[in-house]
Amino acid sequence: MMRLAVAGALVAALAGCQGIPADPDGTLDEVTGGTLQVGVTHNPPWTDVMDAANPSGSEVRLVEQWAADLDAEVSWTVGSESVLIDAMDRGELDLVIGGFRDDTPWMDRAALTAPYTESTGDDGAVEKHVMLAPLGENRFLVALETFLGRP
Repeated sequence: MMRLAVAGALVAALAGCQGIPADPDGTLDEVTGGTLQVGVTHNPPWTDVMDAANPSGSEVRLVEQWAADLDAEVSWTVGSESVLIDAMDRGELDLVIGGFRDDTPWMDRAALTAPYTESTGDDGAVEKHVMLAPLGENRFLVALETFLGRP
């Protein structure tokens, strides 16, 4: 009888883990097969918004590749960091890019990906680069990090 109770508790506990990590706002589900709303700020060579309708740069290419994997279209919003972070807070953006480093002052208002690449700053220090996602949308963040971690 005790074994049966333990087995039942284990099955219930494992069933509850199916939604982990979770997206309380359903970001990954909404984006997959839909539209990825991306805020982009000017910071070459990571992002270049001189042609706002067609941003370019290494992070822009990465986001376009990830969107293709998700069967999603990308909708770009160009702006300053503060304007883009505010838009993400309001749920208008799914992701913000712009050559952000892991010491970004926005870390209290955005979820940072794990550093996906490094560069050398003007002072010779190593800079670790991240992208910014909405706080709490952990399934979305894990999917992005998984993509960024692929060779």
